[in-house]
Amino acid sequence: MDSESVAGILGGIVAAIVLVVAIAYGPIGQFGKPPPKPAVVQQVPAAPAAPAPRGPVIREVPN
Repeated sequence: MDSESVAGILGGIVAAIVLVVAIAYGPIGQFGKPPPKPAVVQQVPAAPAAPAPRGPVIREVPN
């Protein structure tokens, strides 16, 4: 066997391994595993809003 045929065989083995990994973890999905469930986000109750700032109270003084 010369080096070209050994390189061809090793290249074919590496290409096959890459294709198997690409199919297993690619967009097709993992074999036999359900899709991951979305994380449940707990909503924190909103704190009551602070009252709006009020300006100075001006009262009319009777004469």
